[in-house]
Amino acid sequence: MKVSYKKLWYLCVEQEIGKAELRKRTGLSSATFTKLRRNQEVNLSALLKIAEVMNCNAGDMMDFLPDDTDDE
Repeated sequence: MKVSYKKLWYLCVEQEIGKAELRKRTGLSSATFTKLRRNQEVNLSALLKIAEVMNCNAGDMMDFLPDDTDDE
């Protein structure tokens, strides 16, 4: 499974919060935001901080996608 944070970035646009402002409000490191931008896994505590600031649930900011593997 892969993770996609595309919903989070749309939510930021809807709430008019830039990525830098979100990082400032959550107190998360730039490395964590790099992982988010690259759709890499981040720890649950980071997601909880984002959810608190954005006033949302995990499903509002991320999706799990199946891996695109060919079994040939």
